[in-house]
Amino acid sequence: MSPQLAGVLQLTALIAALALAYRPLGDHMAKVYSSEKNYTPEKWIYKVIGANPAAEMRWPAYLRGVLAFSAVSVLFLYLLQRIQGSLPGSLGFSSIDPDQAFNTAASFVANTNWQSYYGEQAMGHVVQTGGLAVQNFLSAAVGMAVAVALVRGVARSRTGELGNFWADLVRGTVRILLPISVIGAIVLVACGAIQNFSGIHQVGQFMGGTQEWNGGAVASQEAIKELGTNGGGYFNANSAHPFENPNPFSNLFEIFLILLIPFALTRTFGRMVGSLRQGYAILGAMAVIWIGFTALMMWTEFAHRGPAFEIAGGAMEGKETRFGIAGSSIFAVATTLTSTGAVNSFHSSYTGFGGGITMLGMQLGEIAPGGVGSGLYGMLIMAVIAVFIAGLMVGRTPEYLGKKIGTRQIKLAACYILVTPALVLGFTAVAMALPTPGDSMTNSGAHGFSEILYAYTSGANNNGSAFAGLNADTQWFNTTIGIAMLLGRFVPMVFVLALAGSLAEQKPVPETAGTLRTDKPLYAGLLVGTILIITGLTYFPALALGPLAEGLAS
Repeated sequence: MSPQLAGVLQLTALIAALALAYRPLGDHMAKVYSSEKNYTPEKWIYKVIGANPAAEMRWPAYLRGVLAFSAVSVLFLYLLQRIQGSLPGSLGFSSIDPDQAFNTAASFVANTNWQSYYGEQAMGHVVQTGGLAVQNFLSAAVGMAVAVALVRGVARSRTGELGNFWADLVRGTVRILLPISVIGAIVLVACGAIQNFSGIHQVGQFMGGTQEWNGGAVASQEAIKELGTNGGGYFNANSAHPFENPNPFSNLFEIFLILLIPFALTRTFGRMVGSLRQGYAILGAMAVIWIGFTALMMWTEFAHRGPAFEIAGGAMEGKETRFGIAGSSIFAVATTLTSTGAVNSFHSSYTGFGGGITMLGMQLGEIAPGGVGSGLYGMLIMAVIAVFIAGLMVGRTPEYLGKKIGTRQIKLAACYILVTPALVLGFTAVAMALPTPGDSMTNSGAHGFSEILYAYTSGANNNGSAFAGLNADTQWFNTTIGIAMLLGRFVPMVFVLALAGSLAEQKPVPETAGTLRTDKPLYAGLLVGTILIITGLTYFPALALGPLAEGLAS
């Protein structure tokens, strides 16, 4: 069997698995967020935190809940790292430096999981499981809660109430993320991923010296790392490490976990707004971009240029032989079109155009299918923009699902899409202008520029994957990327929740013969075109200086 055919079969199996899970999971999540029943463990949690799950919140109160909870989470995780040296189960590792602790705390709370440290050489069991793994659940649940609040804003009318943040947070964690993660961890253990609390031990001689490995609760963290589109690996090699991702089946299973909830949330959206066809339209736009990017990446990496490529069957540098080009390409696209950040290959070693595809996937806003929660609300923002553009073309007041898109709504949507590019391009320009940050680049020229552009693209878009080759463990990068991660996560949420509140307050507009049907393939095509055009106009100059220049020169 040729590697190309094997890649097509893997992609087909993945699509089939996602299709089988789409309906039951999407319907289950709709029931979770629409239910008025509270389970006993949930009632205990509400009692401890002093929350009333039945109390409805307007968007400012909902936002305050998101920001307050996230601020406490950052502080807790920061302090946990700073006192690691005195904690049991630290494996002898010292406390984390202030700038590194800030960067990591911001990263995991923002669902970015950017790592500028060697996990197996820096973090003990307590920080890994009690700090990082916990935030893998909670940051994902926060993203899902914000997405559901926006869906309620679209579905409701004549009220500014968007639900209860604390109820959405707890239910998303207890009823969705936790059960699936348990199943996922069992599957990964069966595949060969490790799950223990052993200390550091020698595994033999290696090039004249001893080699040491430490164990850990890897499978359980790996499951939520992928399911919650987090991406932070237990080991520095992330999903290229055999303890995290042992074989081709586990590799495909991890990709399945990454894409599972973001795609299924489109059915949840359709169910909650009372029109499954609206969910299918959003799903179609996501699927077209994802499949298109995956096909383009596989073609780019399989293209033979010279005898070395021909012997290897394609661009195998930086890729694991147990996954091959196809498995690595599918994983790379899945992780950069979502906010996952997990990697099973060295993105810096991809072809010039291949590296550009990973960057462009993040720069689209990670909405195809995007992160857990953030992908759906990002796509709905783009849906509002697409409706507005369509309205301008035909000279009609734009409407989306019975809600008028007026001046206030379009300003909020525009602010949302401007935040991340401003962070990415602004920090990249400053880093390139200053002398010190450039010293962290392994390469010069277009590839070196791509290293820095990728780092801030990954941070501000809350992805967390690394292009590699860049020494990001410096005060400059730890601080600036940490700021980019926090602003890139929470500032857009302000505009999302404000938009949700403004939509929920409106009276429904009756559908007429002139109403744009947003559940048709024509609109899905318009949505895809809007996404690509806006991204192209925003990032093309920067991409031309980096991956495009490198690709054309090769």
